[in-house]
Amino acid sequence: MPASDYAAVLPAPFGALGVRLAGEALAGLDFLPPDSALRPCGAAAVHRVAHELEAYYANPRHVWRLTLAPAGTLFRQRVWQTLLAIPSGQTRTYGEIAHDLASSPRAVGQAVGDNPIPIIIPCHRVLAAHGLGGFMHHADGFPLVVKAWLLQHEGIGSRS
Repeated sequence: MPASDYAAVLPAPFGALGVRLAGEALAGLDFLPPDSALRPCGAAAVHRVAHELEAYYANPRHVWRLTLAPAGTLFRQRVWQTLLAIPSGQTRTYGEIAHDLASSPRAVGQAVGDNPIPIIIPCHRVLAAHGLGGFMHHADGFPLVVKAWLLQHEGIGSRS
């Protein structure tokens, strides 16, 4: 997605984040590589997002205070609500979430991978039964570097 499609591009310890808004609500965060051009924005909603992210980077136990507007099917919304209940510093497996929702791990994995607001809706806290698993529909590369950073930041450490 071109930088001009974002309300802002903010710095992050692992690269940058493209911020998408729906009115005053956060509709999406996209992980961008470290060489991405930053694009600040004076909008109050962007300032709230930036402030909340900075608070999380300083304290992984930060309690989010943002209005979210993730677009997705009813099933995806159910999965994302389940992710919101996973506390910082803890993980769940795709299978555990699938069991709770009377679904399949593959369907849960698709919904987790399609999470439009990562970090805040903590999809990084979902692991495979025997390891780190994927992230954002990738099994390696930059997305897994970001997932490992987020887990380590929350005191979980990297699992492969």
